[in-house]
Amino acid sequence: MKCCVVTLGCQMNQSDSERIRSVIEGMGFEMVDTEEEASLIGVVACSVRQKAIDKVYSKIRKWNQWKNEKPLVTFVSGCILPADEEKFLKQFDLVFRMNELPDLPDMLHQCGVASEFSAKHPFNDLHREDERTDFWQIDPTYSSDFDAFVPIQNGCDKFCSYCAVPYTRGREVSRASEDILAEVRRLVERGVKAITLLGQNVNSYGLDKKGQEISFAQLLRKVGELGQASGKEFWVYFTSPHPRDMTRDVIEAIADYDCLAKQIHLPLQSGDEKLLRRMNRNHSIEDYLKIVDDIRELLPTATLFTDIIVGFSGETDEQFENSAKVMERVGYNMAYVAKYSPRVGARSARWEDDISPQLKSERLARLSEILKRTSKAHNDAMVGKTYRVLIERVDPRMASALSGRTEGKLPVRVVDAPAELVGTFQEVEITSASELSLTGRLA
Repeated sequence: MKCCVVTLGCQMNQSDSERIRSVIEGMGFEMVDTEEEASLIGVVACSVRQKAIDKVYSKIRKWNQWKNEKPLVTFVSGCILPADEEKFLKQFDLVFRMNELPDLPDMLHQCGVASEFSAKHPFNDLHREDERTDFWQIDPTYSSDFDAFVPIQNGCDKFCSYCAVPYTRGREVSRASEDILAEVRRLVERGVKAITLLGQNVNSYGLDKKGQEISFAQLLRKVGELGQASGKEFWVYFTSPHPRDMTRDVIEAIADYDCLAKQIHLPLQSGDEKLLRRMNRNHSIEDYLKIVDDIRELLPTATLFTDIIVGFSGETDEQFENSAKVMERVGYNMAYVAKYSPRVGARSARWEDDISPQLKSERLARLSEILKRTSKAHNDAMVGKTYRVLIERVDPRMASALSGRTEGKLPVRVVDAPAELVGTFQEVEITSASELSLTGRLA
C-alpha cells in the first residue's frame, strides 16, 4: 500500500505534512513521491493564496478521474477557509483539520482504507489536554536529516485585512515550552544543523497563556542555553514575527547566544502609515524603523529579510513611493515582494481591487530593482572573506558544485566540492557576488 502527500504553501504546512506522514506510515503505508503510484493521496492545502487553492481543485479533478481506473482514496487538510472546506467535502473522500490528526487512522478506516493498523494505535494514548494542539504530540517524520521545523505556535489574532490565516488556522495558541525544548533537544542530539521555530506570529508566543508560559524572548534564551550546554554547532531561526510584538529583549537574546542565527525576517508589507492602518497592521513606520535600528546596533552582522505587498486596495502613487523609501532606508538582503490579490475570507476582499495588473507589475519591478541594488552591495562586501556555510544539496545546475546557505540564509554556490559534504558545515571563501547570490570555494 502506497501513499503520496502533496504539500502546498508555507513552512507550517510542511511541518504539518511531516506529522501526517508519521501517522500514515504508522498505519503501514509506504510513502512515495509520485501520485500515480499511490492508492491513498492527500494534499495539505493553502487557502491563503488563490493560486494555491486553484492547484488543489486541479489535482482533485484529476484524482477523481483516476478512480474510474483504480481504487483510490483522497484526503485534504491544512490551511483551509470554511468556504473551501465546504466545497472539498463534496470532492474529497476525507476532509480533516490538523487538530483531528490523531483520529486519522479511524477516519480512514471509515472510508474503507485497510492497513496494518490495529484498533489499538499509539495515538489512542495521547494526553488530550487541549484538542487544538494534540497533533503536536505526534513525532514528525522529518523530511531532512540536517534541517528541521519545530512548531511553537499556531493561529493568529492580528486579523490583517488582507490575510485569511485567522479564519483558516483560528486564534493564537502556544505549544507548551517544555515540549518545544524537548523536540529541539532531540534534534540537536541527532546532529541536525538548522532548526526553524514556526508560527504565524512567533513573537506573540506565550501571550495566550500569560502566567502559565514563558515569553518568546525567554524561549529563545532557553534554546540558547540548550545550545551552549550541548557543545554542538547548529543554527536556530524563527518565522514569522510581527513588528507589533518584536521587542528589544528578543534581539538581545539572539545577540547573547551563538546558536541563535543572526538573521531576521521582519515583514514590512507597506512603507506608508495610512496604508498600514488600512491593512490593520497596528504599528507605525517609526516603530518599524526603531526595530531595524535595534537590530543594526545589537546584531551588526545580521541579514534582514522582509515581505512587501504592492498594489493593495487603494494604494496611491505616493503611498507606493513611501514603501520604496523604506526599502532604500533599510537596505534589505532579501525581500519577498508580492502583487496584491483579494482572497475570499479576508476583510479586504470586500474592497475594490482598484490597482491595474500593469501598475502592480510596474511597482513590483521597481521594488525588485531596489532589492537587487541593496542586496548586491551587501554581497559585494563579502567577496574575499570566509564564511561558515551549511551545505544543503548538489547544485541542480552544476554537477561539480554544491548549494548552501550562510548563517544569514544567503545562498552560496560552492564550486569543485564533493557531494558527501551535503548536510555539513564548511568554511567557504566567497569569490564572486551577484545580485541575489554568492559563489565561493572551500577554504
